[in-house]
Amino acid sequence: MNHQDESCCAGAVDTSRRTMLTSTLGAAAFTVIGGASWLLPGLAQAAALTKDQRDAMTPDQVVAMLKDGNQRFRAGKMQGHDYLAQKRASVAGQYPAAVILGCIDSRAPTEIILDTGIGETFTGRVAGNIANDDLLGSLEFACALAGAKVVLVMGHTACGAIKGAIDGAKLGNLTGLLDKIRPAVDATQFSGERSSKNDAFVDAVAATNVRHTVDEIRRRSDVLAGLEKDGKIKIVGSMYHLMGGEVQFYA
Repeated sequence: MNHQDESCCAGAVDTSRRTMLTSTLGAAAFTVIGGASWLLPGLAQAAALTKDQRDAMTPDQVVAMLKDGNQRFRAGKMQGHDYLAQKRASVAGQYPAAVILGCIDSRAPTEIILDTGIGETFTGRVAGNIANDDLLGSLEFACALAGAKVVLVMGHTACGAIKGAIDGAKLGNLTGLLDKIRPAVDATQFSGERSSKNDAFVDAVAATNVRHTVDEIRRRSDVLAGLEKDGKIKIVGSMYHLMGGEVQFYA
């Protein structure tokens, strides 16, 4: 065999090895759970969630997806997102599985702490994670028109908006926003010092506020309440703990 033949054979072997490696990594990386594709931690996730994958999931499976993502975040084993590839894959359409209503706090970026990629979740953020008319309309769009299966309200510990509501702070348009949180302050049962300087009370009010927001969504949106009654979506509350990074889900 001459050098040219050897070179050709080596090239064929290399191509075969690359094909085999690609197939092996692909098989190892993806596992189908409830119709959704999941990547093992550390491998780059390039594909955006498809319509078939999202539609095959139940609301409970979407909640489980978010819980698993938070566990990866806490363990430091987040997926290796290829955001540029996800961006390209989702240009033609988006099929998010959930819509998250969170607080604007810079320490609580929902996509990161739930380890989701581009195209997997809608996200609305407002101080104190309240449900005003515009956000309710956004949640209705996400679920009734775009097909999201879960509405997740996420509060967090040490929330500045909660502290402001406890103190009755006044500042321009913020005053009206804090007034929407005030009922949660009054409704929180707490035996200790009811002060913004008491971290335990602040967090207790934040939890009450999450539950109030969930109730407000059901009360003020016939669209979302109807979808939940029909079992097409779930409306769920949660609290993100800055210490430790756990997202505590409420039933």
